[in-house]
Amino acid sequence: MKIKNIDGQIVKDNETYILKDNTSLKNLVISSTTLHPGKSTRGHSHAGQEEVYMIISGSGTMELDDKKIDIQGGEMVLIHDGVFHRVHNNAEVDLYMVCIFDGERNH
Repeated sequence: MKIKNIDGQIVKDNETYILKDNTSLKNLVISSTTLHPGKSTRGHSHAGQEEVYMIISGSGTMELDDKKIDIQGGEMVLIHDGVFHRVHNNAEVDLYMVCIFDGERNH
């Protein structure tokens, strides 16, 4: 799976990750995250909102409520409405993922 650039605006850029949102579509937001080695996202859930995570490169683990799954480049994870999710990069290289969701960012 090769995704070069989703464009968009940088929402956050810190020691944990670079987060960029493309809001050029009418109903969907395409968000990319470069999660740095040894770092984790804050974790959150969305009432009334589903998401699709595409892991482009790197590897790590994802929490889905009380379950943990291994993730790696080339995989897709469906996040159901209201499910808590958090990503951990336990590798030595950046983990790059693209997330697609309907509506506005609410986290």
